[in-house]
Amino acid sequence: MNLASAFKASAEQRPRKAALFWGEREFSYGELWSQSVQVATELQSGFRVAAGDRVGLWLKNCPEFVPSLFGALLGGGVVVPINNFLKLDEVNYILRDADIDVLITDAELAAHFPALAVPRPRLRLFKVEDFAASCPDRVKNSKLEIGNWKFPPRSESDLAVIIYTSGTTGRPKGAMLSHGNLLHNVNSCRVVLQTVEGDRFAVLLPLFHSYMLTVGILLPLLVGGSIVLVKSLHPLKNVIQEICQRQASILPGIPQLYRSLVSAPMPTPLPVRVCISGAAPLPVQVLREFEQKFSIPLIEGYGLSEASPVVTKNPINGPRKAGSIGIPIHDVEVSVQNDAGRTLPPREIGEICVRGGNVMRGYWNNPEETAKAFRNGWLLTGDVGYRDEDGYFYITDRKKDMLLVNGMNVYPREIEEGIYQFPGVKEAAVIGVPDRRRGEQPVAFVAPNEGAEIDGDALLQFLRTKLADYKIPKKVNFMPSLPRNPTGKILKTALRDAALRKE
Repeated sequence: MNLASAFKASAEQRPRKAALFWGEREFSYGELWSQSVQVATELQSGFRVAAGDRVGLWLKNCPEFVPSLFGALLGGGVVVPINNFLKLDEVNYILRDADIDVLITDAELAAHFPALAVPRPRLRLFKVEDFAASCPDRVKNSKLEIGNWKFPPRSESDLAVIIYTSGTTGRPKGAMLSHGNLLHNVNSCRVVLQTVEGDRFAVLLPLFHSYMLTVGILLPLLVGGSIVLVKSLHPLKNVIQEICQRQASILPGIPQLYRSLVSAPMPTPLPVRVCISGAAPLPVQVLREFEQKFSIPLIEGYGLSEASPVVTKNPINGPRKAGSIGIPIHDVEVSVQNDAGRTLPPREIGEICVRGGNVMRGYWNNPEETAKAFRNGWLLTGDVGYRDEDGYFYITDRKKDMLLVNGMNVYPREIEEGIYQFPGVKEAAVIGVPDRRRGEQPVAFVAPNEGAEIDGDALLQFLRTKLADYKIPKKVNFMPSLPRNPTGKILKTALRDAALRKE
């Protein structure tokens, strides 16, 4: 079994069913499979892609993303999704690091080809417009053909995708995910989310991200569901309209989306049965306000690209604990360990570690970083947290973001949660700056709600009632909005730079 054969099996059972909605257009399973075969055939015949060759996938959210993904996999390629928000130097780094000679893209992004080809003369472009218009839905029965081409067989152990990490702390690293890694995570998510054929997934986040790859594309299509690929994200009423019009039942999102929905007027109830929050910590206040307004479970989870990516989720039917990332998903192990690899008891803070069939093979062409990422068979996430007596896990912060103030450990997440409780706060982040007397000092960055005015001294006084004195930020900086990467994570490196410039 591999990802392409799994999609073919799903499409054979329901060739005429709508697999993807895009505005007013609908794409059947048969149509997407037919386009996937066309992509695979062209990659093999026109571009001479051999088994194991890396194929770059540089696209904005669009229907063509799906057959590009499965077509490259069917043709034996290893797919490298590339963030379409990256600058050309950043794209060139990935092309060089992954040794990519074929890049699937669209006409708009292809305009950058001359700049990309200078450092990589062998680079060739495969524009999605070349196959999208010429491949109508020709499926007349449930037997889906793959043409006369013999595509290389791929097994679960073969490399399928290389996901480059966000690079917020340095050069991106390519997490190598096999067909088996991704199939394992899809099945685990299917069990946890109780996914059925009738489910429709509202997809708003970028498809190049590991979370959308698994939960936004692979999960719905391999179980026979549908994707509602939201065409217009602004204004928010357009998103709400598409979700309601297409009766989406599962909504994966980021905290900012749910914060916006809390304050948005809702002329009609959302048809969604479950919402999932990931990519960044979900403020407890947002969780409570959302569930109070909509009476829809908002499930906070946790994952990382190196784990395909989902690791934990709060259960739909069991207790959902505010502030917790939940319990391990089906067939995945999670533990909290100290630096020596000893598993820690409940409430003791250590590094979150993961083990299971979803864990990556390592980093592409980077054995040194791969060795650092594993210990005794466990993936070291670099996230700090603890588990409670019921087996629920909590993230206190990134290991490298932990501050030492007068020799005391300070976790920015705890301060941020306190700031979010203050009226008028839209976004908050806390970073550390060097201090000759105390070692480090926390500094806060806050974005107020539109029209709100926040008194910095009043905010600090409020925090003093919630936190120990050594945890109180040295200063509060106000900004219209906090810098984020395309998946919603706050760029603390940019905030650190800004804080140091103000010193």
